[in-house]
Amino acid sequence: MTSHPGAPGAVVTRAQFLNLFAAVFLPMFMAAADQTLLATATPAIAASLGGLRDTSWIMVGYLLASAVIAPVYGRLGDSRGRRNMLLAALSVFALGSLACGLAQSLPLLVAARVLQGLGGGGLMVLSQALIGELVPPFERIRFQGYFALTFTTASIGGPVIGGLVVSHFSWRWLFFANLPLAAFAAWRLCRLPPGERHARQKGADVPGHVLFAVGALATLYWLTSVGHRFAWISATSFAIVAAAAASLIWLYLHERNHPAPFLPMDLLREKTIRLSALLVSLFAACLFAMVFFLPVYLQLGHRTSADIAGLLLLPLTAGQVTAAMTVSRILKRTGEPHLVPVIGMSISSTALLLLGLLPPHLGFVIVLGFITGLGFGTVMPINQVVVQTVAGRARLGAVTAMSSLARSTGGAAGAALFGALVFAMMPGADRQSLLQHASGSDVEWVVNAFHRGFLFAAAVAALAAFVATRVPRITLWERPKRMEVSKEG
Repeated sequence: MTSHPGAPGAVVTRAQFLNLFAAVFLPMFMAAADQTLLATATPAIAASLGGLRDTSWIMVGYLLASAVIAPVYGRLGDSRGRRNMLLAALSVFALGSLACGLAQSLPLLVAARVLQGLGGGGLMVLSQALIGELVPPFERIRFQGYFALTFTTASIGGPVIGGLVVSHFSWRWLFFANLPLAAFAAWRLCRLPPGERHARQKGADVPGHVLFAVGALATLYWLTSVGHRFAWISATSFAIVAAAAASLIWLYLHERNHPAPFLPMDLLREKTIRLSALLVSLFAACLFAMVFFLPVYLQLGHRTSADIAGLLLLPLTAGQVTAAMTVSRILKRTGEPHLVPVIGMSISSTALLLLGLLPPHLGFVIVLGFITGLGFGTVMPINQVVVQTVAGRARLGAVTAMSSLARSTGGAAGAALFGALVFAMMPGADRQSLLQHASGSDVEWVVNAFHRGFLFAAAVAALAAFVATRVPRITLWERPKRMEVSKEG
């Protein structure tokens, strides 16, 4: 790189960019592929460790940990160097992966996933920040194809690789495989310059992080456990509700007066940003519920193998990638983002509704899965541009982190609630027979339970479409005037 590669006016050659990209590609890929890679492994994990009803916490624990820790990595990256903090995050992620692979019970696996999430929360944030530091914005446009390739490969390759590994080896290798990849990525990162260090910001909001974590964890635990582990009206139920309410109320009061709050309250006062965050949370709830549980439905309800379930998840991810690329082009031409997520989430809601109402047939799963993915793919490309435009350059980092927080929190809630709803209606959800030797009546119960879950997801997607209609209309940029000139000519 040049002496100041990220400075305005700096020119980055393709060879220089590829040297950087070779270092950050694996951390970005591992962070993006983590969820779809594990989606097909859930029944195998439950068969090995037990506790099918609680397997959603494999995803919930990771998402909550990564959501809480991501802003911390952002601040530490500014003050201690982004390359060094990315190495630290990679080390924690690798340690968590090793613990996941060695776990001998579901609670231990969930705890290991929390540790993995504490590292994974920094992989994407710091990789993108490192690119932003070393490659100026106008130069970044030249290399967008490499980023698109990373996310497309992670989204489409994740379920296929996960299914093949589970079918022919063991689910534990999905975690052990991270160790050599992390070692290679660390070696490449060490070849980069240490990077810039800025004055350390004062007033890090540690209490805000803790209150958010306690409030979110208590709320999700109550929603997924009441009526199962403890009665609705019981001392345990009231204690958890009280802890959740107290933490969230205290969080709100604390954040209003903190100089550097974990939740940027000034941004949330903007109606566009507030409703966009809610839209992202609802969208992520549907997305993660489908990504995590569709392979479970295919393996339990349709008796497919893990590798076939991974292949059948491809229409969903392919639809999402297709829509994201199409929407970006539409937005570039029109500059009008308002109707795109409204139409998209309406399409997803309709497809999920049909998935819940139509007879269980793999053809319907393939077609409706692709249509659902098309709808999902309209949200994030639009939302990211809208909130960054409204927030302005001075608050760019804060609003991006808040959008990431909304996505992770919504995804965790969606996975937890979908799992609680489905397994509550499924007889013997923790029995080995359901996973290995289910009778015809058991399979019918499984299918009916998941179809009701799809109806629940359809309702959440419909709510997301409604919220999208309430987001104020903005024009990101005017249409090119050269079209008008050519007509006059």
